[in-house]
Amino acid sequence: MSDALNFLVKARPEAMGHYLKFLKEAGRNLDPKTRNLISVITKVHSQTDRGFRQYLMRALREGCTPAEVLDALLMAFPALGLARIVWAVDIILDMDLPEFQAGAFGLPGTWHDVMGAHELEVGATRRVDCDGRGLFVHRAADEYRVYDSRCPHQTTNIPHLALQGTRLTCPKHEWAFDITTGECIAKGSTPLKRWQSKVEGGRLLAYW
Repeated sequence: MSDALNFLVKARPEAMGHYLKFLKEAGRNLDPKTRNLISVITKVHSQTDRGFRQYLMRALREGCTPAEVLDALLMAFPALGLARIVWAVDIILDMDLPEFQAGAFGLPGTWHDVMGAHELEVGATRRVDCDGRGLFVHRAADEYRVYDSRCPHQTTNIPHLALQGTRLTCPKHEWAFDITTGECIAKGSTPLKRWQSKVEGGRLLAYW
């Protein structure tokens, strides 16, 4: 919530209480995905950076695809105008979300050289930085699993110290993941983003 809204809630609690209750009631018949898409549009209209980032992540967690987010913004063009849509897309690109990588739109990505395949023993996990992106690499018996280091909740970049055994816990809101599968095992329900990978010429490569 913005500082202005916080002030209004404190200065005029009764009036704002009725207004917020109205907004809640008005959205009762909308599914969560649609509600959050509408919230995304309103945050773009008011150009509220923090609110836009928050509701964008909520919309993605509720099942919105990147294409649906962009289409919603473009459909709201008469109200938003091009400048606000560009403002929103600039923030999306700055967030560097896995969902909005080139591959999500059928555009060609790039294979990135992560590390030597021999550098990681079977059953081990290592956090590495590759071409500006943080990764957790886990080596299973028959394959390598490469995950984005950012928590799918609010894109917090999870440090290596957050890994205890096979449990990776985001320090911000304590979402926890099983690093062997990438699945969320506490607090949330969204898994870590897993990147396609392969071994070629003794090097582990990841694609995004």
